[in-house]
Amino acid sequence: MPKLATPLTDVQVRNAKPKDKPYKLSDGGGMYLEVMPSGTRTWRMNFVQASGKKNRLTFGQYPETSLLEAREKRTAAKKLLNSGIDPAEARDNDKAARSENANNTFEKLAREWHTNKIPTWRGSTAKDTLRRLEIDIFPQIGSMPIASITHQQMIAALRKVEARGAVEIAHRLKATCARIFSYANQQGIENRNPAQDLKDVLKPVKAGHFAAISTDELPAFLAAMNQNDARLFKPTRIALRLMMLLFVRTSELITTPWSEIDLEKGEWIIPWQRMKRGKLTINPDKTNHHVCLSRQALELLRELHTLTGGGVYLFPNQRDHEKPMSNGAILMALRRMGYQNKMTGHGFRALAMSTIKEQLGYRHEVVDRQLAHAQKDKIASAYDRAIFLEERKKMMQDWADYIDQIAANKIVPPKFTQHAA
Repeated sequence: MPKLATPLTDVQVRNAKPKDKPYKLSDGGGMYLEVMPSGTRTWRMNFVQASGKKNRLTFGQYPETSLLEAREKRTAAKKLLNSGIDPAEARDNDKAARSENANNTFEKLAREWHTNKIPTWRGSTAKDTLRRLEIDIFPQIGSMPIASITHQQMIAALRKVEARGAVEIAHRLKATCARIFSYANQQGIENRNPAQDLKDVLKPVKAGHFAAISTDELPAFLAAMNQNDARLFKPTRIALRLMMLLFVRTSELITTPWSEIDLEKGEWIIPWQRMKRGKLTINPDKTNHHVCLSRQALELLRELHTLTGGGVYLFPNQRDHEKPMSNGAILMALRRMGYQNKMTGHGFRALAMSTIKEQLGYRHEVVDRQLAHAQKDKIASAYDRAIFLEERKKMMQDWADYIDQIAANKIVPPKFTQHAA
């Protein structure tokens, strides 16, 4: 039977002096204090691996590691052994895990996540997302191990963005960071995801809409448009009127090639690849969009063809005719009319939606299809666009006639047939 060691006392450990040769002071259970001639005193523990091979653990040096702390480490090692776990292997694995966690910084994981998302994003989205992280987040928490980032550190980084008045950007960054933390967790790199639950910490984003005039303001707007014709390039003047008549998206109008327009048939069909929903990387909507030209819109297009029909685009850039009109041209024209911050290109869509429903009596679904809004049900989407086409053609002509009545100061309730709600 092996001889049981008498446990050490604090006094014995404190008074252990160096000798000419190393010696040991046993505390039992395989643990001892090794005293070196240099005066270094180290806690160690001998144990036998499952293979029968002897091994040794080191618990730290005295007095940095006290007798009590060394005994706690011995107890933990014994528990591992009793569970069939080699404490030396567990120690090495833990050390490797800590090293890996230290290398898994927020910036490293963020760039991995960003690279994985690039195939599903537009180029501009990928560029803007990384740029925002590089400007606002990486300088604050980028170099930190992702597992160590606290809620307070995440909040501090976002509040710096918020402090300069960029409240909406702060909220977008919060959502982006939450996805990055989630990505790390999915990779097996555990973290608290401190960006996920910050619902009430940041200032709320004020709800906003694209500036748009109301139906009551339409007469004054049309008058201002006529009064400012001389100040605008003729193509720009026509672009404004087509925005009013057709209420397509600004980007869809200014990038339209003449190859999409059939002046003889009076048709304009935008290929799905040019539509907002068609540009999605995942599940794009492959439905071509019928713009439905009114008589007035067709007249404007024929007039425009005499000006720009020899080129590629309906609205070529003034400086480089091989490129389309600038996105800001419509806003610049509205500013010259005195409607800065009162009306936008998107505002024509909001104006048409509300006025056509309220004044002309058309159903929401019909106007919605003409606006090319996304539908949740793809089958219903294709069906609706087909079945509403004739109704949409009539609606667009009624809308153009209604605008003519307003322009002619005939401000009376429209006499068009009211459509069933």
